[in-house]
Amino acid sequence: MTVLVTGATGSVGREIVRELLERGERVRVLTRRPDSAAFPEGVEVVGGDLTDPDTLGDAFDGVSAAHLITFGGELFAPLTTGPRITELAKRAGVRRLTVLHGGGETPMENAVRESGLDWTVVMPVEFMSNALEWAPGIKENDEVREPYADRLSAMVHEGDIGAVAAVALIEEGHAGREYLITGPEVLSLTDKTEAIAAARGRAVELVELSADEAQAAWRSYGMPEDTIAFLIEVYGNTPLEGRTVNDVVPRVTGRPARTFAEWAAAHADAFRAG
Repeated sequence: MTVLVTGATGSVGREIVRELLERGERVRVLTRRPDSAAFPEGVEVVGGDLTDPDTLGDAFDGVSAAHLITFGGELFAPLTTGPRITELAKRAGVRRLTVLHGGGETPMENAVRESGLDWTVVMPVEFMSNALEWAPGIKENDEVREPYADRLSAMVHEGDIGAVAAVALIEEGHAGREYLITGPEVLSLTDKTEAIAAARGRAVELVELSADEAQAAWRSYGMPEDTIAFLIEVYGNTPLEGRTVNDVVPRVTGRPARTFAEWAAAHADAFRAG
């Protein structure tokens, strides 16, 4: 049977595809732009848009399990088509669903929970790949400019998120689970900048901004006001689960969670000038 991955061009989706291939599974990906999608050899690419279930055609045919996302479309808005999509999946004989938690209650996640299929919610804390947002400032000025310099995070490698989802898609024992996924350590902003500095071979200065300075900078980048409000809240008052390590990655995948130092070493070129 085949595993269908939606959102496969995203940072987590690509890791789910990679993990499934490494485990010898047949993989099909759904994308709105199949002609321009680039995936490893052996991946079946089909066109379709989760905002319009009528475009999905035979995407679920022959599929045993599927990974779904909660946001999509050109505007990356919450998907409201979950009931129709999960019905198409059930009709095609899909047995398992995973869904990437999008923060708060979303229509797609609710539809997955109510689908009657074996479902697993994948709930990662801060992605390590978020640090790529610092790349321009590091390359140009050797600095990271952020508010709340003392904030802590148990940030997780996107590959480990993908690995947990892949296991839940192909193995028994994960139905009805909500997997909060963390990395193996709690990190401060200083820890993160020092890891990037070590990886790139050049120092990185951490410049602390006030909350007002950070908001002004984000607005200058065109960041939406609701996103700015969310960041101020989560950075200034990080929930306990976002700064507490758990054992989900090793327990589900059978291997240790990857460290931020490992992530930084793999992405060092993104932080080097020239």
